[in-house]
Amino acid sequence: MKIEWADGYRISVNADNKEVTISANREGLLSLARQLQELADGTPGDHIHYDEYNSLEDGSAELIIERVE
Repeated sequence: MKIEWADGYRISVNADNKEVTISANREGLLSLARQLQELADGTPGDHIHYDEYNSLEDGSAELIIERVE
Protein backbone atom coordinates (compact mmCIF):
# COMPACT_ATOMS: atom_id res chain seq x y z
CA MET A 1 0.00 0.00 0.00
CA LYS A 2 1.35 3.40 -0.96
CA ILE A 3 1.46 5.89 1.94
CA GLU A 4 2.15 9.47 0.88
CA TRP A 5 2.04 12.72 2.80
CA ALA A 6 1.42 16.21 1.41
CA ASP A 7 4.18 18.72 2.19
CA GLY A 8 3.52 20.54 5.43
CA TYR A 9 0.97 18.06 6.80
CA ARG A 10 0.15 18.10 10.52
CA ILE A 11 -1.98 15.52 12.31
CA SER A 12 -2.57 14.75 15.96
CA VAL A 13 -4.75 12.15 17.68
CA ASN A 14 -6.15 12.54 21.18
CA ALA A 15 -7.92 9.63 22.88
CA ASP A 16 -9.75 10.45 26.08
CA ASN A 17 -12.18 7.94 27.65
CA LYS A 18 -14.39 6.79 24.76
CA GLU A 19 -13.73 9.78 22.52
CA VAL A 20 -11.07 10.07 19.84
CA THR A 21 -10.25 13.40 18.19
CA ILE A 22 -8.21 13.60 15.00
CA SER A 23 -6.97 17.14 14.36
CA ALA A 24 -5.28 18.00 11.07
CA ASN A 25 -4.48 20.89 8.79
CA ARG A 26 -5.61 20.89 5.15
CA GLU A 27 -2.56 18.94 3.96
CA GLY A 28 -3.05 16.38 6.71
CA LEU A 29 -6.70 15.85 5.81
CA LEU A 30 -5.89 15.44 2.13
CA SER A 31 -3.15 12.96 2.99
CA LEU A 32 -5.51 10.94 5.20
CA ALA A 33 -8.17 10.96 2.48
CA ARG A 34 -5.73 9.52 -0.08
CA GLN A 35 -4.48 6.90 2.39
CA LEU A 36 -8.03 5.85 3.30
CA GLN A 37 -8.82 5.46 -0.41
CA GLU A 38 -5.76 3.19 -0.79
CA LEU A 39 -6.88 1.20 2.27
CA ALA A 40 -10.45 0.89 0.92
CA ASP A 41 -9.03 -0.49 -2.35
CA GLY A 42 -6.90 -3.02 -0.44
CA THR A 43 -7.82 -6.39 1.00
CA PRO A 44 -9.27 -7.36 4.39
CA GLY A 45 -6.56 -7.28 7.03
CA ASP A 46 -4.68 -4.38 5.45
CA HIS A 47 -4.11 -1.64 7.98
CA ILE A 48 -2.32 1.64 8.57
CA HIS A 49 -0.61 2.28 11.90
CA TYR A 50 -0.11 5.92 12.86
CA ASP A 51 1.90 7.10 15.87
CA GLU A 52 4.10 9.98 16.96
CA TYR A 53 7.22 8.17 15.74
CA ASN A 54 6.21 7.81 12.09
CA SER A 55 3.55 10.35 11.21
CA LEU A 56 1.67 12.09 14.05
CA GLU A 57 2.50 15.11 16.18
CA ASP A 58 4.41 14.54 19.43
CA GLY A 59 2.18 13.38 22.27
CA SER A 60 -0.44 11.87 19.94
CA ALA A 61 -2.20 8.62 20.78
CA GLU A 62 -1.57 5.66 18.48
CA LEU A 63 -4.18 5.07 15.79
CA ILE A 64 -4.69 1.91 13.73
CA ILE A 65 -7.19 1.84 10.87
CA GLU A 66 -7.94 -1.60 9.45
CA ARG A 67 -9.76 -2.78 6.32
CA VAL A 68 -12.32 -5.49 7.10
CA GLU A 69 -14.65 -7.57 4.89
